[in-house]
Amino acid sequence: MSDRVSTKLYIPHPTDTNNCSIVGILEQLTEAKPCPGRKLALILHGAAGHKDYLFLKRLAVRLSMDSFRFDFRGNHETPGVWRQGGLADDLEDLRVVVDFLKVNYGYEIDLLVGHSRGSIVGFRWICTSEEGAKISGFVNASGRYRMNKILEREGVREWQQSIAAEGYHVWSPTVARKRVSFKIYPEDLANFVNWDTSFVWDTFPASPDVLTIHGMSDQAVPPYDAIIYSRALSQRNPGTHSLHLMEDADHNFTGRQDEVVDIILDWLDNHRQRSLKSGIWMTGIRGRL
Repeated sequence: MSDRVSTKLYIPHPTDTNNCSIVGILEQLTEAKPCPGRKLALILHGAAGHKDYLFLKRLAVRLSMDSFRFDFRGNHETPGVWRQGGLADDLEDLRVVVDFLKVNYGYEIDLLVGHSRGSIVGFRWICTSEEGAKISGFVNASGRYRMNKILEREGVREWQQSIAAEGYHVWSPTVARKRVSFKIYPEDLANFVNWDTSFVWDTFPASPDVLTIHGMSDQAVPPYDAIIYSRALSQRNPGTHSLHLMEDADHNFTGRQDEVVDIILDWLDNHRQRSLKSGIWMTGIRGRL
């Protein structure tokens, strides 16, 4: 699309004491400011170290609607302090972004796409905000439900050993080809594990259609968590829930990014045509067996 305009935004954070600005990319089919009432897809990156931005970036430039994708505080291009248990901070960042795009551009959030940590935060925002309750669609990619399961991961057991010996663990992932370091304290793990997800059963709004997509070889978040979300969200009306499990796909859908984007766009087309029904996605299609 020759008229597409990509703009990097630096959104001031009103409550961060370090004058943090949330960094993200606004993709517009045609440049227009303000654009009151125009629908927007909001794309939430996961935690530092995840390569989710690869498929999310490809999704953003293929959507047939404006989109904004961004990093939470302390992740990739957004400065600030990242904390393993700082999900409440991420939720606040999301609210800041929504307010900014609404006030300065006039956007209405219509579609939310979250990967991993972004999905967890997206679920809470949808269930606790007026704007979230009004969205028409949500894509939950690799979202965690059973928060305590993180303690069973081999890498996290190493965190616990370091915390017991030193009082904290230094996590050093590679983000965008750069080595970064974060300190993880006991309270970080406790806050993460105690983050409630059970609210989705009772407070997730009835209208939005939801696509849950999860790799069956995901070593970070157990694939069964996708089944739990399907059970929680499939009985809503008129909203639907579609479940798509990808054989041999890992947490970040490595090597399968285009396939994931195609699945999301196909689901979105059916969403717009109001032809969705709750159940397994691609029912009746032979495809790859």
